[in-house]
Amino acid sequence: MYIAKKDTWYLERIIWLLAGAFTLTGTVLAAVHSKYWLILTGLVGVNLLIFAFTGFCVMANILYKFGARPRIS
Repeated sequence: MYIAKKDTWYLERIIWLLAGAFTLTGTVLAAVHSKYWLILTGLVGVNLLIFAFTGFCVMANILYKFGARPRIS
């Protein structure tokens, strides 16, 4: 079983946190406000797929510029 390290907030962990937060936010707003908020959820999914296939992540580049660093294995 894989368990991520929880001792620090490294880049990959922050990305998963933000992806989850944006997905939940889009879903809740779609349920209570407008179905068009599902576009946000869809964009998160598209970005996760792009990262899985290409290794490029816009959010990782933004977070890296703000000082977040990847976990060193």
